[in-house]
Order: sequence, then structure tokens, then C-alpha cells
Amino acid sequence: MKSLIHKTIAVFMAGVVLFTTMSFAVDMHYCGDTLVDFSFIQQVGSCGMEEMPTVANCENSSITEKSCCKDQQLIKQGKDDLKISFEQLSLQQQIFVASLSYSYISIFEGTESNVVPFVAYPPPFIERDVQVLHQTFLI
Repeated sequence: MKSLIHKTIAVFMAGVVLFTTMSFAVDMHYCGDTLVDFSFIQQVGSCGMEEMPTVANCENSSITEKSCCKDQQLIKQGKDDLKISFEQLSLQQQIFVASLSYSYISIFEGTESNVVPFVAYPPPFIERDVQVLHQTFLI
């Protein structure tokens, strides 16, 4: 049960790091107030309303109609400043990191030989069982 919780938390934290550093863009095409097309990976297609020719029947040709279509793009920028360089640490912080890493690595270094201090001494000879004599038993 404990390993399942650890694995779940690890996957969740990896997902958080992935989604906070990932950048993406969403392109959307609106025709009026209606969403016609959207895309995550490429440019959106148009609905065909932009290509329609405008007929100028009036004598003032400087007035043009606005298109009812519009393109909108949402951009989500990810964080790029997650890597902290070692040069930005103060001297005291560098000394602390160096001593911590040295002490952590030295924990896993083994001894050269297996020293058993009582190899030359035999165990004591038991003449009688004291617990049976006094009838004291652990229950």
C-alpha cells in the first residue's frame, strides 16, 4: 500500500513538472460569435467567408465591410527558469552543499575488513537452566 502511494505521488509530481514547463498554443477561428474550428498543432481552417467578394454598388468605394470572421490564438508559456546554476549560490551555501554531498556519499562506503571482536572467546557453558530452576517464563 505504501509503495502504491509513493508511486502515485511520484507520477503526480512528474505530471506537475511536465505541465508547468510545457508551452502550447490553441488557434481558434470564429465566424461571428460561433466557434467554427480550433487546433492545437496547426493553423485553423477558415469557414470560407473571408474569400467572398464584396460588391461595391455605391459611389463611395472607400467604405468597406468588415469581415464577420476572426482568428484568435491563446498561448500558454511554460517556465524556463527551473534550472538553478551552482554559481548563484553564496559561499556558505556552496560549502553546505559540498559537505552534505561528501557526508552522504561516505555513508555508503564499506569497511575494508569484517572485524569480529569476540572470535577467540568461546561462549559460556551453561550448567543448568536458570529460568527452569526459578520457573520464570516469558509469555
